[in-house]
Amino acid sequence: MRDHESALQKAVLAALKGDAAVAALVGGRVFDQAPEGAEHPHLVIGRCDSRPVAADGCGVEQRLTLTGVSRFAGSEEAKAVAAAVRACLHETVLEADGVRTATLRAAAAEVVRAGDGRRTYAVVRLRAVTEDMGEGR
Repeated sequence: MRDHESALQKAVLAALKGDAAVAALVGGRVFDQAPEGAEHPHLVIGRCDSRPVAADGCGVEQRLTLTGVSRFAGSEEAKAVAAAVRACLHETVLEADGVRTATLRAAAAEVVRAGDGRRTYAVVRLRAVTEDMGEGR
């Protein structure tokens, strides 16, 4: 069985970095972990939960959290980031390292202001079922 978690992350990063609407908002600032002093706004891939699915094609159900970090005064920029991420990924077929998404949905999104009032977070939760790409599929 392939590494579905890493393959999904790789495919999501590539899709986000290659999307014009996402790039217009965050440029190429899409990270597994944001570097110290990263420019804003940016996107970070966070928590990933996974479990095997009893299905043909060695399925894995994954829940992945993406967080947009904005320092714009107000929530407008964070909401735009959430909308762009959702439009880029919802019901898209992604492939990487011999793994593809059988389903990919933006299951939920929320915009939350930090307690210090200096940042606003756009949190998008994805649900994906991935499968091995076998011969003849």
